[in-house]
Amino acid sequence: MPLTFARKAAGSAALAVVLVSLSASPGFCAWYDSLDPSQWFAEKYKPEVQPDIPADKLYSDGLANLEDRNFEIASQKFEDLDKRYSGSDWSRKALLMTAYSNYEGQKYDDAINASKRYLQRHPATKDAAYAQYLMAMSQYKQIPDVTRDQDRSEKALIALQELVQKYPTSEYAADAKAKIQITRDQLAGKEMEIGRFYLERRNFPAAINRFRDVVSKYQTTRHAEEALERLTEAYMALGITAEAQTAAAVLGHNYPDSQWYKDAFALLQNGGLEPREEKSSWLSKIYRGVIGRTAAAE
Repeated sequence: MPLTFARKAAGSAALAVVLVSLSASPGFCAWYDSLDPSQWFAEKYKPEVQPDIPADKLYSDGLANLEDRNFEIASQKFEDLDKRYSGSDWSRKALLMTAYSNYEGQKYDDAINASKRYLQRHPATKDAAYAQYLMAMSQYKQIPDVTRDQDRSEKALIALQELVQKYPTSEYAADAKAKIQITRDQLAGKEMEIGRFYLERRNFPAAINRFRDVVSKYQTTRHAEEALERLTEAYMALGITAEAQTAAAVLGHNYPDSQWYKDAFALLQNGGLEPREEKSSWLSKIYRGVIGRTAAAE
């Protein structure tokens, strides 16, 4: 007989002896007879039944907490309403107010998630534009300073652009357009910061790539003037004089009174050159394209 099986058999025998001994005990018999078999398998933990709360009562409670600036409680009230009356118009309203409560309470990621759920469930409703606006603004409010990673700025720009594209006639479109410009300026500022870093360390090709991004993607921002002057510097340092002259010429054409143009002009003069646009240059093509698009829009 294997050792393990033998141990099990011995244990079973000992248990049997104990049970026989207990059953012979008068006290055990009295205790056993006192048990109520109907209670042996009775439900120990009964589920808590939540009382029905009218939808309008939950909604009013949420609004009251919003008015008192109890944003977290307000959000909880609206979330409860959404769950209790799923699929109803109350649920739709509650989901939008959940997003708004979280936005006002500066819980921006929660506001973004609630707004996304609203847009997924109710993309064609009259309040869809507002849900998109709340989502975009929740991203926008989290834009960091220019020295940090600009992932939030990218997400804010995408959300704001979607608002303008999908809901061009909404009351939020004008504000979105203004914030798009601010966000683009932020992204351009980050590119300029990195470009200056490379320029100071005489890594001219890397600096040119960053300044090129600014004039390619963010021509309408306040950083475009400096980017063109920095391109003049970097190209001159590499001896690519035709591109340096073109950068200065484009700068002078678009910003004739700029101090950056005066600096670029002086830099070329020190090298015996003057601004001159090369039509085949990528810079010339970019700005002629911008002018063409602007004229068409007008």
